Amino acid sequence: MNQLPMHDALKSLAWLEGTWKTEYVGQGKYPTIKPFTYHEEIVFASIGQPMFNYVAQSWHPEKKTPMHRETGFLKVIPGTNKVSLLLAHNFGLTTIEEGEIGDNEIVLKSSSITRLTMGCKDPAVVKISRKFKLIGEKLHHTVYMATTTTTKETEHLQAVYTKQTAIV
Repeated sequence: MNQLPMHDALKSLAWLEGTWKTEYVGQGKYPTIKPFTYHEEIVFASIGQPMFNYVAQSWHPEKKTPMHRETGFLKVIPGTNKVSLLLAHNFGLTTIEEGEIGDNEIVLKSSSITRLTMGCKDPAVVKISRKFKLIGEKLHHTVYMATTTTTKETEHLQAVYTKQTAIV
């Protein structure tokens, strides 16, 4: 597929386009689980519309086995600093997160979370918030969540990424 020009609505996020990969392990934690580490690759790809296609894939740092995958769209409302992230997660969760674009950052909070009624483990995720922030040449990504057993939003994931490729 030919690369289409970036939509004007994405120009404030042009720094985000490309493939980002953890150089060092990311950190995962939560009050109800054992802390863990992971590697991850995130791709933000322009498709000529006011959105990026988004795919994030994490894997175990030693075993190299897949851990988590989420795919969706990061959409900007043209003429605004408003942004939404629509994701489907491989463990049966879908999320809509909405927020704003700041100075080299995106801050999002969940407005809708749905999960499969069969095959999902408890506790259920009830809130998610996240921040993507460019600091120098590194992309910092932090995710907070609340569940049916831990109702206060608590840090869950934290990782720093280096850009691998710029999609041209």
